[in-house]
Amino acid sequence: MGTRKTLIGAAAGLLGVALAEGAEVDGAATAWLLVSTALVFLMVVGLALFYGGMVRGKNVLNTMMMSLAALGFVGVGWAVLGYSLAFAEGSPWVGGLAHAFLRGVGMEGVDGLPHLLFMAFQATFAILTAALITGALVERMRFPALLLFLTLWGLLVYAPIAHWVWGGGFLGELGVLDFAGGKVVHINAGVAALVGALVLGARKDYGRQALLPHNVPLTLLGAGLLWFGWFGFNGGSALAADGLAALALANTLLAPAATVVVWTLLDLGRTGRATAVGLATAVIVGLVAITPAAGFVSPLSALAIGALAAFPSYYFLLWRARSSLDDSLDVFGAHGAAGITGALLTGVLAQEAWGGANGLLFGNPAQFGVQALAVGVAAGYSALGTFLLLKLTALLTPLRVSPKEEGLGLDVTQHGEEAYAGGEGAILVPSEATPPALRPMGGKA
Repeated sequence: MGTRKTLIGAAAGLLGVALAEGAEVDGAATAWLLVSTALVFLMVVGLALFYGGMVRGKNVLNTMMMSLAALGFVGVGWAVLGYSLAFAEGSPWVGGLAHAFLRGVGMEGVDGLPHLLFMAFQATFAILTAALITGALVERMRFPALLLFLTLWGLLVYAPIAHWVWGGGFLGELGVLDFAGGKVVHINAGVAALVGALVLGARKDYGRQALLPHNVPLTLLGAGLLWFGWFGFNGGSALAADGLAALALANTLLAPAATVVVWTLLDLGRTGRATAVGLATAVIVGLVAITPAAGFVSPLSALAIGALAAFPSYYFLLWRARSSLDDSLDVFGAHGAAGITGALLTGVLAQEAWGGANGLLFGNPAQFGVQALAVGVAAGYSALGTFLLLKLTALLTPLRVSPKEEGLGLDVTQHGEEAYAGGEGAILVPSEATPPALRPMGGKA
């Protein structure tokens, strides 16, 4: 990039605006981004485990498949069109079609990195962002509808916001600081999840019986893998193996640690017990909050961001549990609220000496204003785009499973499989289209 000490999208040369084809490739930077891309890919697997452990046993396969299917459908969409819309030269609002079908995206060096590798690194961000939304849609959304929605969302909501912030768009030109995706990833996904939960409505048992996690150790494993992968998510966003990557990695360690401490103390003070699900959630909240600031603040500021981020998310989750809002796995509380907190605190605590522009506490109150504007723009566009795409999807195919299918569980009704078979064979649920001769004796769809 023009300078490594700016947000990803500030360097137009790397993002397709002024490609330096044939430039020399930096071996160390390339090696680090290869590892980081694999780490972000692992985050999708960690997310599948994190979400899968928190649903009922009859829905665990469907929940995990929601995340893993994004690897295919959002990934293909990114290669065909999404990368070009996000990072090709275009207007302040959206990229052009210069890189559609990966045209012009090869092994040539672009500011020290193979162009193809940068595309793959950004693909993992798009995939993960779409997968995050699914935590608000579990246990009731039809799988075909989900696949259509996620594919369209990656192209028409994620890619434009990525362009605005990182691809030479208007928010980047205004000087917004978003090191690794506070607005592009977490506010975007959190708001989309909130809209999705409202459009779909609550699960039929929500508020009438306890909908308990079926496998908390699975969720803890997922949280650990997410934290591990996040070192590549934030550290890789330096796009070099240098001091900025080290800063981002250290801050990614420290901020969630502070969130865990504060969250645990809040739990102990409120109930006298610290829960495993609460600790896992605290890890995610801290990781989300530091993401926009990871390469712009000091390690002590990272501790402050992690500690402060615990409060809005903790109390939002308490409110949500008492409300009629069925954001099933608290995507908005963990990602939307923490993303907003982190983005705003970036405008307060960023320091030029640590890689960013100075924030409010360091003599530049205008930076806080820019951050607040970007938060509002990203949230507003995500909400509107998600709502319209869900309505479009509903015109083409039903969004929700039937009450009977929801009662049986989505593993069987959507996939014909069970996560935990009892050794007596799978449950047979033939469809109306199944010929009578192939149905179980006396069976109906």
